[in-house]
Amino acid sequence: MLTEFLRDQCFTTAWFGLMAFVWFGWAQEDSPRDWRIRLGAGSVLGVGLAVAFGVLTAANWDQPSALEGEYAWFGLLVAVEVAAAGAGCLVLARRGASRWMAWWVAIVVAAHFLPLALLLNDLSVAVVGVVQLVALGVAVPRLRGTTTPSSRSAGPVMGVTLLLSAAISAVIAAPGL
Repeated sequence: MLTEFLRDQCFTTAWFGLMAFVWFGWAQEDSPRDWRIRLGAGSVLGVGLAVAFGVLTAANWDQPSALEGEYAWFGLLVAVEVAAAGAGCLVLARRGASRWMAWWVAIVVAAHFLPLALLLNDLSVAVVGVVQLVALGVAVPRLRGTTTPSSRSAGPVMGVTLLLSAAISAVIAAPGL
């Protein structure tokens, strides 16, 4: 990420690595057989970044953060995200459209990156969200033409964008560590 705050850089890298692991895992719900090695490799790389930068986050916890004084807003943003994802999934389940749950959660996550970028004072977080929203939007026609779970499309979109963002962030952070 492109922030002046080392702690935020390390944490975001760790978090994006962890979330890449999660999304690659969800993508394996109904993935084609030939995707599984790549999805597994993405998961392993995501966990590696999460562990390495989780340790670096802890080591730099005394450094300043863009969130200082903004923790209440950050908590509210996360609460709204979780509520929107959960409410949407509940509606989808009640309508018999649970195969769209991964796509919906991905849309909510990607959209939450836009206000999160303001809180973190890091435009690159918004760029990640916009790229994800566009890619998820492009996937809709293909998803409508099938009965497979949306995790097959949403998982790789989210996993790849988060893993690439974490890797770029790791490279940017390296000189300051």
